[in-house]
Amino acid sequence: MDNSLPLTECRIKRTDLIFNRLHTFLHGFALLALLYYRIETLFRILKGTNSTIFLPYFVLFISELVLSFIWLLAQASKWRPVTRIVYPERLPGNEELPSIDVFVCTADPEKEPIVQVMNTVLSAMAMDYPSGKLHVYLSDDAGSYATLCATREAWRFSRVWIPFCRKYEIKNRCPGVYFSSEENGDDSSSEFDVEKLEIEKKYKELKGCLMQIAENATPASREHPPMIQVINDINSSWKDANQEDMPLLAYVAREKRPSHPHHFKAGALNVLLRASAMISNSPYILVLDCDMYCNDPTSARQAMCFYLDSKISQKLAFVQFPQKFHNISENDILDGRLRFIWQKWNGLDGLQGPVLSGTGFYMNRKALYGTNKIQEDVDLAQLQKSFGSSNEFIKSMYTSYRPNFSKEGEFSSALMLKEMQLLISCKYGDGTLWGQEVGFRYISLVEDYFTGLSLHREGWVSVYIDPVRPCFLGASPICLNDFFVQHTRWYVGLMQVALSRFSPLLFGVKKKMSFLQSMCYAELAYLAVNFLPLYCFSIVPQLCLIYDIPLYPKVSSPFFLLFLFIFLSSQIKHLQEIISFGHSINSLRHSINTWGNEQRIWMMRSMTCCLYATFNTILEKIGFAKYSFQPTNKIVDDEQVRRYQLGIYDFQTSALFMIPLCSLYALNAACFIIGIARILRNQSWEDMLIQAFIPLFGMTVNYPLFEGMVFRKDKGRVLPSISLISAAVSIFFLCSCSLLVSFY
Repeated sequence: MDNSLPLTECRIKRTDLIFNRLHTFLHGFALLALLYYRIETLFRILKGTNSTIFLPYFVLFISELVLSFIWLLAQASKWRPVTRIVYPERLPGNEELPSIDVFVCTADPEKEPIVQVMNTVLSAMAMDYPSGKLHVYLSDDAGSYATLCATREAWRFSRVWIPFCRKYEIKNRCPGVYFSSEENGDDSSSEFDVEKLEIEKKYKELKGCLMQIAENATPASREHPPMIQVINDINSSWKDANQEDMPLLAYVAREKRPSHPHHFKAGALNVLLRASAMISNSPYILVLDCDMYCNDPTSARQAMCFYLDSKISQKLAFVQFPQKFHNISENDILDGRLRFIWQKWNGLDGLQGPVLSGTGFYMNRKALYGTNKIQEDVDLAQLQKSFGSSNEFIKSMYTSYRPNFSKEGEFSSALMLKEMQLLISCKYGDGTLWGQEVGFRYISLVEDYFTGLSLHREGWVSVYIDPVRPCFLGASPICLNDFFVQHTRWYVGLMQVALSRFSPLLFGVKKKMSFLQSMCYAELAYLAVNFLPLYCFSIVPQLCLIYDIPLYPKVSSPFFLLFLFIFLSSQIKHLQEIISFGHSINSLRHSINTWGNEQRIWMMRSMTCCLYATFNTILEKIGFAKYSFQPTNKIVDDEQVRRYQLGIYDFQTSALFMIPLCSLYALNAACFIIGIARILRNQSWEDMLIQAFIPLFGMTVNYPLFEGMVFRKDKGRVLPSISLISAAVSIFFLCSCSLLVSFY
């Protein structure tokens, strides 16, 4: 290794930087002018005699104020976008590389197929990294015996799969994906073909065995004792067929009791953090969801380029890779690529680093422990108040510690085994700083977001890397029901932080986090309030349209151009970001299609997920409700897949999600038709043009919803009962508005 050559390189995305800053200034001045217009008009209304217009006008003003605030927060992540390059070929030899622990989490064998989980485990075990320095831990929150049996079977298969991958330098080391593709490795000899056929035969046997195990699996249990088992064949050594070291594989089921809080995924990760400290105690940790397999075996080496870079390694908490998905259709009707997230991460990387994103990240163990805050002369009693009663675990935090574990699968003593049981018990963290200042944080359902916020606040930094070949691939929801459930959970977690004493604008700037970084965290935390202005814009202008109550400037007014500029500015910037993210300007039609999908999903998400997340969090705060964690369903039927691939929405979801969407569409359609008739009769185009355009824009963007209510007859359509209820709700709104206007 030549120490004179850098392991990493950071480049500013100058084109994006120029576009972003220019748009920030121009759009910002336009918003200031809009606010001036609204305030001046409000004072004029108060001085006048027509009080009917004041309430709808004031509601619109507040809505525009909220959207402007969210927009302002979003500019921080666009201020200095960067991209990073790594040079893993410049790393030192294998003997000098640090060891890595891999945490894979699963919670429910009914919603997370065992075959999929084991493929993720096998892909992690087969990474291109010294096997003696690679340790894989599977957390089974269901405590399922079926998952334990499946893990043992996966271990047996790994003894032939890993040597095969090493020998032929296989790039895709997830066996399920590899055998369904045409990859041949770097060898096309007859020997390779024979070995591949033999390995494929053994994989089919494994898959059949796993499916049989899954059929006999019991439902996820909410109560089970602690269990940890290092997987190993009794009659075999820790060597593969070529007598090379095998990665360690351990199964961990923490203790769960219904009467004791288990803190969801954060609690499971903290148990793995403690258990792994007793076994391998690697300084760096890769965290994976059970469906996020390793698509590029070199991800560990890419991450080590940052951790071994002396310029940033001392302050580096984690290296974040993007979440990418293998099942995204060309149309991407559910915005599964999450472009709006990953572009923000490029901008955050130019500040203090990206937000921790749930999966696909390499974490510095010391950052989670917070050992940089521990004074040298601290006594044992103080350490136990922070880290719990286990002296062995406290010893593990020091670099000189050597785990008391042998690869024969046995702990050095019965006392050590008892210590392990203690560390994965449900009461271990009680009365300590676990989940508060130690480990993954508990305050929120989105443990990743709050943990990242806490680490950045303490002065740590993070980096974001998006290689050409995705390092990790998962499965994205392909039907609206799973999409709504997943995003509602995310927004509940974000609102839990926003409405707590850890709200980013207050919590972040108190210590070592920059104000721009705090703005980025605040934007994510407050995103759920988008439902307020969107509901106002979906109801108020439309109802006023049918009664010829103007809420926007006349076409002849200079302020009409201001509103036109703000609308076009935001939409053109959105399109520019889509093109910048990877869409070619030559495929403008595809970019516009992506723009429409993202606009539609943003509206749907705001009207449903954000609404319910906000109210649920408020009710939780005052003690009237408690949100229960639901893993995203990873099982879909063939008909759902077919519709998704064709770009057809599957509206088979809860009425709680569909009724607001369908009611608003019906209301907008009715108001548009009545409003246009009134405009034509009264010749009031100049006064009402913007108000006529708003429902037309919403109806056009959300046309698939209308199609599902009216034209479609397939199983994925909007249920007729929901359409009827929605029509009744919209009629109720129209009648109520009529009574209100007649009253005034």
